[in-house]
Amino acid sequence: MTTLLDGITSAKVPTDRLTAHVLEVAGREHGEPVVFVHGNISSSAFWQESMLDLPRRYRPIAVDLRGFGGTDPLPVDATRGVRDYADDVVATLVALGVGAAHLVGWSMGGGVVLQLLREHPALARTVTLVDPVSPYGYGGTKGADGELVDAAGAGSGGGGANPDFVTRLKDGDTSDESPFSPKQVLLAFYVKPPCHPARIDDLVESMLTTRVGDDHYPGDFTTTDAWPGVAPGTRGVLNTMAPGHFRLDDLDAIEPKPPILWVRGADDQIVSDTSMFDLAHLGRLGAVPGWPGEATHPAQPMVTQTRAVLDRYAAAGGHYREVVIADTGHSPHIEKPREFSAALLEGLAKA
Repeated sequence: MTTLLDGITSAKVPTDRLTAHVLEVAGREHGEPVVFVHGNISSSAFWQESMLDLPRRYRPIAVDLRGFGGTDPLPVDATRGVRDYADDVVATLVALGVGAAHLVGWSMGGGVVLQLLREHPALARTVTLVDPVSPYGYGGTKGADGELVDAAGAGSGGGGANPDFVTRLKDGDTSDESPFSPKQVLLAFYVKPPCHPARIDDLVESMLTTRVGDDHYPGDFTTTDAWPGVAPGTRGVLNTMAPGHFRLDDLDAIEPKPPILWVRGADDQIVSDTSMFDLAHLGRLGAVPGWPGEATHPAQPMVTQTRAVLDRYAAAGGHYREVVIADTGHSPHIEKPREFSAALLEGLAKA
């Protein structure tokens, strides 16, 4: 159950795809809609402070993706990339009677927002990306143009999850006894230590709403002779971001081109050119045995890839602004809410 801050309301919204759980701010039904999409292993609960910080002219709406929070846990077809999630968000907005909206996506939610933008550009007044997954997915690519390291996508997908963390997530572990407990992962990677969010227990409970299994997190996987021995499956969360299923490098082709704000923490360890969750970078550090070396398996330059795609977007007539928040990890809206909200408001004003 989501713990609601004062002023936040919760509702189940039946759509033609599933029943979605959404958070809103009481009394804001007629403002400009701002739609918040959370990242992996979290829920709409992570957005509550950001929603309350918006001026009254806006209608904040935070949506739980399928398999997270209170939304129906329907299976995820990863062969569609993140389209199941994006289609669910569109269906939820239709059910709420919302047309064009400001779209805000964090981490995996940034990928969902970009997918929605790619397929329905007229629905986006503005786009805000918060430490988003690379447009070339997560793992298994190299270089600014997202070249596949291996044709099968080895090094990405459901096999990349830490099994101890998966077990603790499934068991609902709220302790801090292990570096692989959800609480310790949040404190070590979602935020930059020594940040300790005021609502830490609520945020951990949000993480624990993640459904675990082949159809959800982390998803299934296949084995391969190529290093590191695992390749993507066809179901579940991590496979939606495997580069063979997810590739959004043609945003420069869409019309219209809404303004894009890209906000990121300077010290993000999850989405980074040296990510601590990228098996190639971990191989370089000696944490994953048998790394073939820099020539063939460099770390995925996630930030560089995002910048390259957005540069092409700008060259084709779009506009984007990159805001880097110092001394901040993967969650600027949690770690530096004042700075984040100020950047977000500037982005919304560009519509």
